[in-house]
Amino acid sequence: MRFPFARRDVAIAALAALGSTSLTLAPASVSAAGKTPGRYVSGDFHNHTTCSDGSISMQKLVKKATDKQDTPWGLDWFVQAGHGGNGNRNCTLVEDASLSTPAYPYVAGKGPDTTWTASIGAAAIKGDNGGVGGNGNMWRWQSIQEYQYPVLEYLAALRNQPLFIGMESVVAGHEHTSMSIVTGQMPMALDNATLPASGSYAALGNANALAQWSYCFDRGDTDKSRGNVTGSAVGNNWNCAVPGSNSTADVSWNAQAQKLLPASGAGVGTRGHLKTLEALKWMAQYHPDTSYYVPAHLERAGPFYADGNQGFNVEHLRNFNNTAPGVAFGFESQPGHGASSNRGEYQVNRNTFGTQKVDSVGGTTFGGTGVYAGIVGGVWDSLLGEGRNFWFFASSDWHNRGSFGPDDRRSTQDFYPGEYQRTYVMVRNAADKLRPQTIVNGLRSGNAWSTTGQLIDRLALVVCASYPGPAARSSASVETLALNAATGNTDTDIAGCATMGEKLVVRPGAELVVAVALRDPAGTNYSPYAFPNPSLLQVGINQPINQPVLDHVDLIRGLVSGYRQPGAADYAGEWPRNTDWLRTDGTTTGLANVPAAAKNTTAAVIRTFNGAGASPWVKVSSGVDNTGFLKMSYRIPAVTASQYVRLRGTNMPASVPYETDASGNPLADLYTNANDTSKLRIPCTTVGSNVPVNGTTYTGNAIDGCPAHLPVVGGQKYVAYDVAAWSDLWFYSNPVYIEVSGSTTVAGVK
Repeated sequence: MRFPFARRDVAIAALAALGSTSLTLAPASVSAAGKTPGRYVSGDFHNHTTCSDGSISMQKLVKKATDKQDTPWGLDWFVQAGHGGNGNRNCTLVEDASLSTPAYPYVAGKGPDTTWTASIGAAAIKGDNGGVGGNGNMWRWQSIQEYQYPVLEYLAALRNQPLFIGMESVVAGHEHTSMSIVTGQMPMALDNATLPASGSYAALGNANALAQWSYCFDRGDTDKSRGNVTGSAVGNNWNCAVPGSNSTADVSWNAQAQKLLPASGAGVGTRGHLKTLEALKWMAQYHPDTSYYVPAHLERAGPFYADGNQGFNVEHLRNFNNTAPGVAFGFESQPGHGASSNRGEYQVNRNTFGTQKVDSVGGTTFGGTGVYAGIVGGVWDSLLGEGRNFWFFASSDWHNRGSFGPDDRRSTQDFYPGEYQRTYVMVRNAADKLRPQTIVNGLRSGNAWSTTGQLIDRLALVVCASYPGPAARSSASVETLALNAATGNTDTDIAGCATMGEKLVVRPGAELVVAVALRDPAGTNYSPYAFPNPSLLQVGINQPINQPVLDHVDLIRGLVSGYRQPGAADYAGEWPRNTDWLRTDGTTTGLANVPAAAKNTTAAVIRTFNGAGASPWVKVSSGVDNTGFLKMSYRIPAVTASQYVRLRGTNMPASVPYETDASGNPLADLYTNANDTSKLRIPCTTVGSNVPVNGTTYTGNAIDGCPAHLPVVGGQKYVAYDVAAWSDLWFYSNPVYIEVSGSTTVAGVK
């Protein structure tokens, strides 16, 4: 995390803007002028407790995710979001007295693995088939409405932290999506609430809207009670019909449940997708400003399967965004589970479609990111090439530490929220505290970026228009704008300039000045490993894993050609399956094999910045706290076509065996996935004096040799699990759009 020494020059020649346009003139403008002040704040919205399939209580997860002392990676905001459906454990019970609070005290012998029946009694479990005489499972709608939201509201007031409840929906027709509806949650009255000194806590707000959505639209919720006490009409009496839609006339409509319940069997994926579109219509009608819907680890379950509930093709993402552009505005193509035996749990032959074994889309991750966003010119660039508001996010998907306990710093499965991955979002709250609504507004804006391993902790990406004469802008002046923004952990508010998630409108022939400022923080990150990075040792770089150094930043540009129309040949298309994309040796067939619907062939790296060569960055010190920043800029001359620019960066130089290709692109993570030890290629050779054995709990941060849990092949340890993740770090920014007057309209961004 220090500034690196000079690296090889990996700069790529700049491309001139392409395309034709009329000569209609318009003044340079950007709709975001006059912004409410804000700052970038880090958070996580996808994680689990024992109420679903996690391993710890709500209270412990909140502490682990937000505490800045015992767990120094504490986040600025946090959404607790477990699976939809149902569960039999009470996650509001705490593990020990250290987590005890007046309203939720520790009860000896009753921790978060205690069943609902054993803690509240079967008679208190509502809905169908869970309570007396049932299976003991509580539907998620009830646990959110009556148990999880109240404890989270209490903790938000007690800790004075921005928390709210969400869900990882089990998606009809697909796999999983991170979502929430914040209507009713964390009301302003909570600011002055007096918390009880003992006894129970009565919530001031509610998560009723989220609970209703869970009942109505989550695939895992087959309850027909309408959100009521078992066998009665007492309770919520929810109706899930969408006004103006054909919900009640649909063949899947269940009159008793008052919701769509698609039949299983042939065509269930197609029917399920239509139900999910109804869910988005419902959100857009009833909660258009207070909800979000972000598909999670969307490559993991393979492509879409009409006869099952599997993955997402590009056309489904388009359908979501078309149906509710203010709700379905992005994806988690960088999955959690970064320390698992298959990074992100993406795996060759992971899924079964009928009798066929099908890979996760892409077969594996690429530098920890799924193929949809990890490959330049792939699905994400295809969506951006339409001018859509479709943004990149990352979350932890915390469940457990795998073969280690939850307090161990080592992991063979997951990282805690904020420990490894984090998304930084511009929240425009002015002098107010962080609140659920302003956080959701920030997510929707696309003014966000994500990083792993604390590779960077400040970023500003600024694009300004420059014209001959008085409207000319120097590179130095735009670099100053970017540096001031990054130093202040904010963005710019200058006419004729734009930043992430925004659109800059320019005249044909304008020159674009792209400036970047970022901070590669000094010192160590949150990795427990202090020995040299084995991946970098392959190319003669001796760099401790817990002191990563940013090697280079790629500026990626793509042209905007407009929205593709449903039914058109380039609207729908499946990413190539299995060895039609990922060969058995870990190489790929390339974008030539990808259908037109799922790629943008104009997307390319147009400049690579590093410490030396043709495009060196400049090291500068902050005038605020004297920390080190890097600044860099690039000019795109005489633009005639609408386009976008975005960033990615890594600690890996180009041509690191089994990590990056000669252009610095991430290679398939097949070579560090322990599930198939025959593919492991990067040896871990450092022998240290502080290498704890397996079976003990290690809470420190100074393991100085290859850990004992790494796979051993032929007597040699190989890089895998958490060591692979901490060794290979990346950041991704969301794009800045540039609309050239008279060229294609960037319709998805105002």
